[in-house]
Amino acid sequence: MRIIWLLFFGMYGTQVVAQQPLGMKDLIDRNFQLAALQYKLLYSHTPADKMPRYFANDSLTTSNTSWWTSGFFPGSLWLIYEATADEGIKQMAEQRLQLQEPMQRYTGNHDIGFMIYCSFGTAYRITGNPKYKQVIDTAAVYQLERYRPVVKTIQSWNSSNRYTCPVIIDNMMNLEQLLWVSQQSGNSRFSEVAITHANTTLRNHYRPDHSSYHVVDYDLQSGAILQKVTHQGLSNESAWARGQAWGLYGYTVMYRFTKNKIYLQQADAIAKFMTEHPNLPEDGIPYWDFNAKPGADTYRDASAGAIMASALLELAQYSAAAKKYRAMAEKILRSLSSPRYLAAPNELGGFLLKHSVGSIPHNSEVDVPLTYADYYFLEAMKRYKEWVIQDK
Repeated sequence: MRIIWLLFFGMYGTQVVAQQPLGMKDLIDRNFQLAALQYKLLYSHTPADKMPRYFANDSLTTSNTSWWTSGFFPGSLWLIYEATADEGIKQMAEQRLQLQEPMQRYTGNHDIGFMIYCSFGTAYRITGNPKYKQVIDTAAVYQLERYRPVVKTIQSWNSSNRYTCPVIIDNMMNLEQLLWVSQQSGNSRFSEVAITHANTTLRNHYRPDHSSYHVVDYDLQSGAILQKVTHQGLSNESAWARGQAWGLYGYTVMYRFTKNKIYLQQADAIAKFMTEHPNLPEDGIPYWDFNAKPGADTYRDASAGAIMASALLELAQYSAAAKKYRAMAEKILRSLSSPRYLAAPNELGGFLLKHSVGSIPHNSEVDVPLTYADYYFLEAMKRYKEWVIQDK
């Protein structure tokens, strides 16, 4: 292990060897080699009928494929294979797609986009396998079953004692699947629903400072707003960090498919809120909530940072603030690539990133590695290499 440690982190014993910082290409290549090593380890620890979820107290917690994060593990495997051409990783990715495939007809909540598009969508982009496209097409049809015409949104979670028709900002991430299927098939129904949902969210989720509520609850009969609250943030009026990143990514995707400048303006406004926020730490990795008290003991959310970096790199393809966004994305990627956030070989049970936060109000997945943090970190590195390094 000492040889690998030297290779990846330039360490000798307990003494740090002074080195020039790696260029971004070398840094990204190193990280993908580490990812291949780590994800083989993670795969070996994960039962064949489960997906990894998080790692804490030297123990791996897994999930069924119906859990909302189930698509990120196969998606990450495909991203690692794309970067490394490691056939062993490819075989693992194919096996996990087989496990995930029944989720194409899932209607239990809105997350079929995360479940299918992040796994099968990534696989189809890389391989062109028509079977994978069929799965995505089917998933989009089932995704429409949660559309509520009166409310003009896709209902996120089912009705409960707490909510009637809850719509969460995370739902913006699942619109990409609908937009892609519409583009591929020529069936405008999918894009119409995505656009309607995005417009309703833009109107009702966002505050004047362009921060977002986490949950907006609607009346199913009238479409009236019942409440605007948080579920995972600090307070109802706070800016939960990952939620802001979901919105940034989601409206950037909306602009990619529609070229509607309203979405570009919204993405720019969210980016400004996040990148210029006085509580954003110097290393670019947000506290778990932008309204949390800054300090060394306040939890960071590496997943929010990874999503933010990936979104900024795409937004830089369209925005006049491209230089600023690329610089911030590079800062985040360098921070996430440092020993503070990045696992050493054989650490974290095979995950890549430390210090993500699921839900502090529920004391769930606090300060642990999470599959979606790894996925968007890998995606951001791929984007940086393609859109920044190769464009120079």
